[in-house]
Amino acid sequence: MGRIVPDLVEQYLADLAIPEDEALARVAEDSRARSLPSVDRPVGGLLYVLALAAGARHVLEIGTANGYSGLWLGRALPRDGRLITIEIDPDRAALARTHFEAAGLGDRVHVMVGDAARLVHKVAGPFDLIFQDGDKLLYVPLLDRLVTLLRPGGLLLTDNVLWDGEVVPGFVANSARSPETTSAIASANRRLAEHPQLVTSIVPLRDGVAVSVKR
Repeated sequence: MGRIVPDLVEQYLADLAIPEDEALARVAEDSRARSLPSVDRPVGGLLYVLALAAGARHVLEIGTANGYSGLWLGRALPRDGRLITIEIDPDRAALARTHFEAAGLGDRVHVMVGDAARLVHKVAGPFDLIFQDGDKLLYVPLLDRLVTLLRPGGLLLTDNVLWDGEVVPGFVANSARSPETTSAIASANRRLAEHPQLVTSIVPLRDGVAVSVKR
Protein backbone atom coordinates (compact mmCIF):
# COMPACT_ATOMS: atom_id res chain seq x y z
CA MET A 1 0.00 0.00 0.00
CA GLY A 2 1.04 3.59 -0.53
CA ARG A 3 1.77 6.41 1.86
CA ILE A 4 -0.82 8.82 0.45
CA VAL A 5 -4.19 7.25 1.22
CA PRO A 6 -4.62 5.27 4.48
CA ASP A 7 -4.29 1.52 4.00
CA LEU A 8 -7.87 0.74 5.04
CA VAL A 9 -9.24 3.25 2.54
CA GLU A 10 -7.02 1.86 -0.22
CA GLN A 11 -8.18 -1.67 0.58
CA TYR A 12 -11.80 -0.52 0.49
CA LEU A 13 -11.27 1.06 -2.94
CA ALA A 14 -9.42 -2.03 -4.17
CA ASP A 15 -12.30 -4.25 -3.08
CA LEU A 16 -14.71 -2.11 -5.13
CA ALA A 17 -12.47 -1.83 -8.20
CA ILE A 18 -13.50 -3.37 -11.51
CA PRO A 19 -12.63 -7.10 -11.34
CA GLU A 20 -9.82 -8.52 -13.43
CA ASP A 21 -10.67 -11.24 -15.89
CA GLU A 22 -8.35 -14.21 -16.36
CA ALA A 23 -6.08 -12.46 -18.89
CA LEU A 24 -5.66 -9.33 -16.76
CA ALA A 25 -5.02 -11.37 -13.61
CA ARG A 26 -2.37 -13.40 -15.43
CA VAL A 27 -0.56 -10.29 -16.67
CA ALA A 28 -0.82 -8.65 -13.25
CA GLU A 29 0.83 -11.69 -11.69
CA ASP A 30 3.52 -11.56 -14.38
CA SER A 31 4.19 -7.91 -13.46
CA ARG A 32 4.65 -8.83 -9.81
CA ALA A 33 6.84 -11.84 -10.60
CA ARG A 34 9.14 -9.75 -12.79
CA SER A 35 9.01 -6.66 -10.53
CA LEU A 36 7.90 -4.58 -13.50
CA PRO A 37 6.58 -1.04 -13.09
CA SER A 38 2.85 -1.27 -13.67
CA VAL A 39 -0.44 0.24 -12.63
CA ASP A 40 -2.59 -1.90 -10.38
CA ARG A 41 -6.24 -2.89 -10.66
CA PRO A 42 -7.84 0.31 -9.25
CA VAL A 43 -5.82 2.50 -11.64
CA GLY A 44 -6.42 0.07 -14.50
CA GLY A 45 -10.13 0.37 -13.82
CA LEU A 46 -9.84 4.17 -13.86
CA LEU A 47 -8.14 4.02 -17.27
CA TYR A 48 -10.91 1.78 -18.54
CA VAL A 49 -13.70 4.01 -17.25
CA LEU A 50 -12.13 7.20 -18.62
CA ALA A 51 -11.47 5.62 -22.02
CA LEU A 52 -15.12 4.57 -22.19
CA ALA A 53 -16.31 8.01 -21.04
CA ALA A 54 -14.19 9.67 -23.73
CA GLY A 55 -15.55 7.34 -26.40
CA ALA A 56 -11.90 6.66 -27.21
CA ARG A 57 -11.13 5.11 -30.59
CA HIS A 58 -7.48 6.16 -30.93
CA VAL A 59 -5.24 5.87 -27.86
CA LEU A 60 -1.52 6.45 -27.28
CA GLU A 61 0.37 5.00 -24.33
CA ILE A 62 3.89 5.92 -23.23
CA GLY A 63 5.44 3.05 -21.25
CA THR A 64 4.09 -0.38 -22.15
CA ALA A 65 5.98 -2.59 -19.65
CA ASN A 66 4.36 -6.03 -20.04
CA GLY A 67 1.06 -4.67 -21.34
CA TYR A 68 -1.12 -4.60 -18.23
CA SER A 69 -2.33 -1.00 -18.54
CA GLY A 70 -2.57 -1.49 -22.30
CA LEU A 71 -5.00 -4.37 -21.75
CA TRP A 72 -7.31 -2.11 -19.77
CA LEU A 73 -7.12 0.59 -22.45
CA GLY A 74 -7.43 -1.85 -25.34
CA ARG A 75 -10.55 -3.43 -23.89
CA ALA A 76 -12.28 -0.06 -23.78
CA LEU A 77 -11.82 0.39 -27.53
CA PRO A 78 -14.38 -0.52 -30.18
CA ARG A 79 -13.40 -3.31 -32.55
CA ASP A 80 -12.06 -0.81 -35.08
CA GLY A 81 -10.19 1.16 -32.40
CA ARG A 82 -6.42 1.44 -32.17
CA LEU A 83 -3.93 1.59 -29.31
CA ILE A 84 -0.33 2.59 -30.04
CA THR A 85 1.93 1.87 -27.09
CA ILE A 86 5.61 2.81 -26.84
CA GLU A 87 8.20 0.76 -24.93
CA ILE A 88 11.94 1.37 -24.87
CA ASP A 89 12.87 -2.16 -23.72
CA PRO A 90 12.59 -4.70 -26.58
CA ASP A 91 12.16 -7.67 -24.24
CA ARG A 92 9.26 -6.01 -22.45
CA ALA A 93 7.75 -5.02 -25.78
CA ALA A 94 7.90 -8.63 -27.00
CA LEU A 95 6.32 -9.84 -23.76
CA ALA A 96 3.54 -7.27 -24.09
CA ARG A 97 2.81 -8.35 -27.67
CA THR A 98 2.40 -11.92 -26.43
CA HIS A 99 -0.06 -10.78 -23.78
CA PHE A 100 -2.06 -8.65 -26.22
CA GLU A 101 -2.33 -11.56 -28.65
CA ALA A 102 -3.39 -13.96 -25.90
CA ALA A 103 -6.10 -11.51 -24.81
CA GLY A 104 -7.46 -11.22 -28.35
CA LEU A 105 -6.28 -7.63 -28.79
CA GLY A 106 -3.47 -8.22 -31.26
CA ASP A 107 -5.42 -6.57 -34.06
CA ARG A 108 -6.12 -3.44 -31.99
CA VAL A 109 -2.71 -2.82 -30.38
CA HIS A 110 0.55 -1.77 -32.05
CA VAL A 111 3.68 -1.87 -29.89
CA MET A 112 6.45 0.51 -30.95
CA VAL A 113 9.95 -0.13 -29.61
CA GLY A 114 12.26 2.80 -28.93
CA ASP A 115 12.73 6.08 -27.12
CA ALA A 116 9.44 7.92 -26.61
CA ALA A 117 11.23 11.27 -27.00
CA ARG A 118 11.85 10.32 -30.63
CA LEU A 119 8.83 8.18 -31.42
CA VAL A 120 6.17 10.69 -30.34
CA HIS A 121 7.27 12.76 -33.33
CA LYS A 122 6.67 9.81 -35.65
CA VAL A 123 3.06 9.10 -34.68
CA ALA A 124 0.14 11.02 -36.10
CA GLY A 125 -2.86 12.17 -34.10
CA PRO A 126 -5.33 13.15 -33.21
CA PHE A 127 -5.73 10.80 -30.24
CA ASP A 128 -8.78 10.67 -28.02
CA LEU A 129 -6.75 9.63 -24.99
CA ILE A 130 -3.04 9.55 -24.13
CA PHE A 131 -1.65 7.72 -21.11
CA GLN A 132 1.76 8.97 -19.97
CA ASP A 133 3.50 6.41 -17.76
CA GLY A 134 7.03 6.38 -19.15
CA ASP A 135 10.31 7.93 -18.02
CA LYS A 136 9.43 10.57 -15.43
CA LEU A 137 12.30 12.77 -16.58
CA LEU A 138 10.48 13.06 -19.92
CA TYR A 139 7.16 14.22 -18.50
CA VAL A 140 7.87 17.92 -19.10
CA PRO A 141 9.87 17.55 -22.36
CA LEU A 142 7.08 15.45 -23.93
CA LEU A 143 4.13 17.45 -22.65
CA ASP A 144 3.64 19.97 -25.44
CA ARG A 145 3.97 17.29 -28.13
CA LEU A 146 1.40 15.11 -26.38
CA VAL A 147 -1.01 18.03 -26.10
CA THR A 148 -0.56 18.66 -29.83
CA LEU A 149 -1.42 15.02 -30.53
CA LEU A 150 -4.68 15.20 -28.53
CA ARG A 151 -7.97 16.19 -30.08
CA PRO A 152 -9.90 19.03 -28.42
CA GLY A 153 -11.79 17.43 -25.55
CA GLY A 154 -9.31 14.56 -25.45
CA LEU A 155 -7.81 13.22 -22.22
CA LEU A 156 -4.18 13.19 -21.12
CA LEU A 157 -3.72 10.84 -18.16
CA THR A 158 -0.41 11.02 -16.27
CA ASP A 159 0.56 8.38 -13.72
CA ASN A 160 2.73 8.57 -10.58
CA VAL A 161 2.22 12.31 -10.13
CA LEU A 162 2.32 12.08 -6.32
CA TRP A 163 5.39 9.82 -6.26
CA ASP A 164 4.65 8.27 -2.85
CA GLY A 165 3.99 11.78 -1.59
CA GLU A 166 7.58 12.87 -2.21
CA VAL A 167 6.50 15.75 -4.46
CA VAL A 168 4.87 17.35 -1.41
CA PRO A 169 7.50 19.33 0.55
CA GLY A 170 7.87 17.98 4.09
CA PHE A 171 5.49 15.02 3.61
CA VAL A 172 8.20 12.35 3.55
CA ALA A 173 10.91 12.47 6.22
CA ASN A 174 13.37 10.06 4.59
CA SER A 175 13.27 10.14 0.82
CA ALA A 176 13.55 6.84 -1.04
CA ARG A 177 13.38 8.41 -4.50
CA SER A 178 15.86 10.17 -6.74
CA PRO A 179 15.70 13.93 -6.06
CA GLU A 180 16.06 14.54 -9.80
CA THR A 181 13.03 12.41 -10.60
CA THR A 182 10.97 13.90 -7.79
CA SER A 183 11.80 17.40 -9.01
CA ALA A 184 10.88 16.42 -12.58
CA ILE A 185 7.45 15.15 -11.51
CA ALA A 186 6.80 18.23 -9.37
CA SER A 187 7.67 20.41 -12.36
CA ALA A 188 5.37 18.38 -14.57
CA ASN A 189 2.50 18.75 -12.10
CA ARG A 190 2.94 22.50 -12.07
CA ARG A 191 3.10 22.59 -15.86
CA LEU A 192 -0.07 20.48 -16.14
CA ALA A 193 -1.86 22.82 -13.74
CA GLU A 194 -0.78 25.94 -15.62
CA HIS A 195 -0.85 24.72 -19.22
CA PRO A 196 -3.03 27.07 -21.26
CA GLN A 197 -4.53 24.24 -23.31
CA LEU A 198 -5.34 21.89 -20.43
CA VAL A 199 -7.76 21.70 -17.53
CA THR A 200 -6.29 19.30 -14.94
CA SER A 201 -7.41 17.57 -11.77
CA ILE A 202 -5.28 15.11 -9.79
CA VAL A 203 -6.90 11.95 -8.43
CA PRO A 204 -5.06 10.73 -5.29
CA LEU A 205 -5.61 7.09 -6.20
CA ARG A 206 -2.61 4.86 -5.45
CA ASP A 207 0.40 6.93 -6.62
CA GLY A 208 -1.69 9.74 -8.09
CA VAL A 209 -3.18 10.12 -11.58
CA ALA A 210 -3.49 13.52 -13.25
CA VAL A 211 -6.54 13.79 -15.51
CA SER A 212 -6.21 16.60 -18.05
CA VAL A 213 -8.73 17.64 -20.68
CA LYS A 214 -7.58 19.56 -23.75
CA ARG A 215 -9.56 22.76 -24.24
